[in-house]
Amino acid sequence: MFCAIKYGGSTLKKMNFNRLLQICKYLFIDALAISLTYFVAIFMFKVVEIPFDNSSLFIALPFVIIFKLIVFYFAGLYKMLENHVGFEDVVKISIVSILTNVLIVIFIAISKYQFMYKSAFFYITIAEIGFITIPRMLNRLITYFKTNLNWSNALGKRTLIVGAGSAGEMVIKEVYRNKELNNMPIVFIDDDEKKIGKKLTGFLIVGPIKDIQTYIDYYKIEEVIISISKYPHKDLQKLIELVSEKNVKIKRLISFSDLNSREKLQIIDVKIEDLLNRDEICLDDDCIKDFIQNETVLITGGGGSIGSELCRQIAKLNPKQLIIFDIYENNAYDIQMELERKYKKLGQTLNLKVLIGSVYNEKRLEDVFKKYKPSIVFHAAAYKHVPLMEDSAVEAVRTNVIGTHNCAKLANKYEVKKFVLVSSDKAVRSTNIMGATKRFAELIIEEQNNHSKVTKFAAVRFGNVLGSNGSVIPLFKKQIEDGGPVTVTDPEITRFFMTIPEAVGLILQCGVYASGGEVFILDMGEPVKIKDLAEKMISLAGFKPNVDIMIEYTGLRPGEKLFEELLVNRDCSNHEETNNKKIFIEKQNHVEAAQLDLEVIKSTFNDKDNDEIKLMISNIIKTYNINGNEIKG
Repeated sequence: MFCAIKYGGSTLKKMNFNRLLQICKYLFIDALAISLTYFVAIFMFKVVEIPFDNSSLFIALPFVIIFKLIVFYFAGLYKMLENHVGFEDVVKISIVSILTNVLIVIFIAISKYQFMYKSAFFYITIAEIGFITIPRMLNRLITYFKTNLNWSNALGKRTLIVGAGSAGEMVIKEVYRNKELNNMPIVFIDDDEKKIGKKLTGFLIVGPIKDIQTYIDYYKIEEVIISISKYPHKDLQKLIELVSEKNVKIKRLISFSDLNSREKLQIIDVKIEDLLNRDEICLDDDCIKDFIQNETVLITGGGGSIGSELCRQIAKLNPKQLIIFDIYENNAYDIQMELERKYKKLGQTLNLKVLIGSVYNEKRLEDVFKKYKPSIVFHAAAYKHVPLMEDSAVEAVRTNVIGTHNCAKLANKYEVKKFVLVSSDKAVRSTNIMGATKRFAELIIEEQNNHSKVTKFAAVRFGNVLGSNGSVIPLFKKQIEDGGPVTVTDPEITRFFMTIPEAVGLILQCGVYASGGEVFILDMGEPVKIKDLAEKMISLAGFKPNVDIMIEYTGLRPGEKLFEELLVNRDCSNHEETNNKKIFIEKQNHVEAAQLDLEVIKSTFNDKDNDEIKLMISNIIKTYNINGNEIKG
């Protein structure tokens, strides 16, 4: 400990000594600069042949220098960082210089001691501002010219910047600073007619934005950076579509809220989420907050893609306690560390408990319910990978069916207020065991709700989540980075998509709406062709589909179907609306425990092989077609 204190003390002394040297350096430079301004004035007098007595000046000059240096010191001119002197600092130097010279002129007028003509101080002040500012700006000027020299010798991508405003200027500065971006700005584009034809930071502004394809061709643009704050979602979609048609890579500036903060400034790749052909879901945030606030919330599978986002959003709503339960310790640890860092940095407290265990271990699960007594449960723990589960049907049943039954049964026993199951569109007329087990989980929820005295059970069904673990987006991104090919199972295959925050917002909103027994479904707009998705991702990366990067069709995998559905019952008149126009309810048939045959399944599933397990589940889930075939036992 003594060594640490000694080392810290020596370091502090060294820092103070360096700081003192820095101040002394600029005191000397400023003294020379002040002297130089008066010598320049004398030189001007000689040039224009104005008589002037130097003797009085040589007596007064040391006192002038001392007076100015003292004022400069207390005005903070020696606290400026020489590598970061900007416009505000130049303004401060100018004000201090003008003020001190005005005081000197007043002194000359009052004392009648005229060591310099009063009219000369107009020129002295201008020279002084320049001589004092230039040494402080020298490092920045050298860096600027070195950067421009490096740019002229570099092979950076010819870049067009959309938006010639403050954000656009920040982009230029970031490109100067961050060489990893590998951009060479060529031109700005903007819709403001007053800006078109002028220059920003030395680069021409053209427009309008709707003609961006013409400018991409004319200037041979290789990359586009969007730097418009609060760009309307529809306009952003249209712009990205125009650029992607030219197979030019697109980036965008984020964190507009504090454009003066370099730490927050980021230039990132445009994500495929920005091309979703629909508006984001509007949620009742006040009701969701009232739903979560002061409640003990348990999230099973809390380390997964959906579970971890649930944790993030719920943590912000001030729960009494947040309990993360997950079988995979690495995921659970990651979200635990993320939340603890965030709330420590904010100076806020979060009552967080992270527990490791499996939902199919009923004893372990009951210990959690008994000890922590959750009042709200979000059940996100599940196996979800279709091809993997086709070869591991026993594990799909163990977690998705028995694990759900354990959670739901314990929620009833310990009188949880609300229990929300995270389901999937693959539960609808499934051709794979994963979807069939998710439909089974929905039926378990219905059955438990039928004899619940306190707990309100509900399920939330939605499509694929963009960017989640195992989803097609990370796969395509990796394949594009590797130079292709991008693999698509079938040119006609379609899927519904939403973002992770949207999915979680839906889950929370449906938790508010749940009155018992509902299966909530999101209106997700039109399904997306995976082939089109692949082509757009290739274009957004700056490549030409099937030219630079090939798309390869591999054929449908076991249990996979061309088109996913969100509803079991096709009779749309049988669906209830909610207060949210994007969310509605599929009415469910009454389910009895005898229909589910859970005790038989629990006692026998471990002894069955893959095909036998599928046959067993198909006897319960009548809409399940094993590998697309009508196999019933």
